[in-house]
Amino acid sequence: MEHFVPLAEQLRPVNFENFIGQQHLVGKDSILRKAIEGGTIPSIILWGPPGVGKTTLAFIISKLTNRPFFTLSAISSGVKEVREVITKSKELDTRAILFIDEIHRFSKSQQDSLLGAVEKGIVTLIGATTENPSFEVISPLLSRCQVYILSSLVEEDLLLLMDSARKAMEQRLGISIAIEQSEAFLRISGGDARKLLNAVELVCNTLVPENSALNITNELVLKIIQQNLALYDKLGEMHYDVISAFIKSIRGSDPNATVYWLARMINAGEDPKFIARRMLILASEDIGNANPNALLLATSCFQAVEVIGYPECQLILSQTAIYLAASAKSNASYAALLKAFETIEKTGDLPVPLNLRNAPTKLMKNIGFGKDYKYSHDYSGNFTDQEFLPDKLSGKKFYDPQNNPREAEIRKRLHELWNIRYKY
Repeated sequence: MEHFVPLAEQLRPVNFENFIGQQHLVGKDSILRKAIEGGTIPSIILWGPPGVGKTTLAFIISKLTNRPFFTLSAISSGVKEVREVITKSKELDTRAILFIDEIHRFSKSQQDSLLGAVEKGIVTLIGATTENPSFEVISPLLSRCQVYILSSLVEEDLLLLMDSARKAMEQRLGISIAIEQSEAFLRISGGDARKLLNAVELVCNTLVPENSALNITNELVLKIIQQNLALYDKLGEMHYDVISAFIKSIRGSDPNATVYWLARMINAGEDPKFIARRMLILASEDIGNANPNALLLATSCFQAVEVIGYPECQLILSQTAIYLAASAKSNASYAALLKAFETIEKTGDLPVPLNLRNAPTKLMKNIGFGKDYKYSHDYSGNFTDQEFLPDKLSGKKFYDPQNNPREAEIRKRLHELWNIRYKY
């Protein structure tokens, strides 16, 4: 049987002209492209979601700069492998490029082993990460690198990729292929080029052509993908799908589904800090003031995970996840912030009322800064009614407590304090 290179690898671009998306980085007048074509590339960190071109960009850089290219995966490599690459690089006449995929999975000691070689210019580091490098890359290494952010591919980019994939599969299979509906492919991809190409390849290889022609519809795509869905794999395509199912299960107050998806991630060796960080965000976004203890527990969980790691931390992850799932829910704080952003977008930066302005100098006091401000602690109950918003927004309510016991108490207090002004 003839062996075919996976479609995603077959269609990997080798120059900027064929690179789809990320025009802010690879467009003709972009700073990064000019640096690459000029051969003066610094060490860089490429930060973005999976399947948006991080590895491909590193490969193109190595080709255009004509430098030796070493690749390491942070999952399967350690300090020993890093030192071997550095030793080989010292023997070369030109500075080598070291590409490290998923650099956020490197420990502090592993990242430390890179510092000297990067600082002395023995290697040019290109690190790829799906996680915020401010949290996951040590400060000394981060300060020696330029960080470039890659975005999820937009529909226009994905449609171009899909057409390229269709043509490649036509040539491979020797048949005519028509993608009559593209919505299912786009939905499955989630902005990830690799997911899209894998889906097109799987569907085309699975369907039996009629009269040497394939007509692909949304229904066929969804049916085939569901039947052939790969098992969760920390290196594979379902990483973000499973964390999404986990978070949605907590948000939906289902502790059983929550612990199932958690077990899937633990079995796959998912980074426990990644799980804990997502729960920390959820505790504020989806529970908020309905249960303030949720944020405290999620914070403690994250700190404990950092200290003890696997396998012991899986019990802490489970306890926290089940607590968050069973907790009362409210997104009122999140909704309030979005409403405030929306108002600012419409009204611009309105001036701070004079009575709320700081008055550190005599001149500021003389022109009214801080005048008529009422110090709340001077009044009964540590409260007195006064205006804190710009005049144009007087009475504008952003925070609206939701229907749960904790926020019912908050609403009652706000009604007592602010009912005339904000109608609580």
